[in-house]
Amino acid sequence: MVRNLVVTRRLLVGAGVKATYLLPSGFLLGEGAMAATLTANARPAKRQTAPARRLVMLDPGHGGKDPGAIGVSGTYEKHVALATAFELKRQLEASGRYHVEMTRTRDVFIPLEHRVEIAQHHNAVLFVSMHADALKDQHVRGASIYTLAATASDAQTRELARRENSADRFAGPALGNTSPEIAEILASLVRRETRIGSARMAHDLVGALSPAVPLLPNPTRHAGFVVLKAADIPSVLVEMGFMSNRQDEAALRRPDHRIRVAAAMKRAVDAYFVAANHAVAASG
Repeated sequence: MVRNLVVTRRLLVGAGVKATYLLPSGFLLGEGAMAATLTANARPAKRQTAPARRLVMLDPGHGGKDPGAIGVSGTYEKHVALATAFELKRQLEASGRYHVEMTRTRDVFIPLEHRVEIAQHHNAVLFVSMHADALKDQHVRGASIYTLAATASDAQTRELARRENSADRFAGPALGNTSPEIAEILASLVRRETRIGSARMAHDLVGALSPAVPLLPNPTRHAGFVVLKAADIPSVLVEMGFMSNRQDEAALRRPDHRIRVAAAMKRAVDAYFVAANHAVAASG
């Protein structure tokens, strides 16, 4: 795959297309390399080392006029999501390896499409949306991880996506004044690498969360979540539990449990970027 990308890069650069659009923001090359653009008349840039800090975008679900799910004892999903996101931000930044932004830092409403735009505006290299939804069946409990797909993996996921989505707009990469043929090649490459990155992050989250919290059966699922539709940023949605289940709700209300969830998610982020660094080394 890497060899094919290199060949394609040379062909497209020869056509005068900037190399910035070949991969999701910083997915394999890192933010520094992605900032450098090559044209047909430019000298090849020297290989750059991966940046010390990667920009991770955390997306606490719902907010403001939209409380999200309301727990059996009255807990709002929007409060649980924001509190856990702040804890994850603290842990990630304490490591010194990441810079973390959040789509919201207070109780305000932000449309789903705008959350995607915020991540793209900040050139995020990873997008993690954090939720705690509700189901009709109050016996169902456990965390689960979702990636983007045109169709839902199961009926339960289809219902979750229906509730989370308020609109649907695909935010593709900006391709500038390229020809339709080259634009389609670029978009296809970006979407493919984004899917690979999203699946890798979902896998890492399952491995990190499984010792720390209960998980749903088959915890890696997929559906057409609007908030995951950044074509150029690997994105996952984490349901940390269900507010409709008394045990999950009670756990998510406790700071010690949220710290444990955040610590597991941090381990997954670490594992994700270790794999990305290995991919860079293998390509070189």
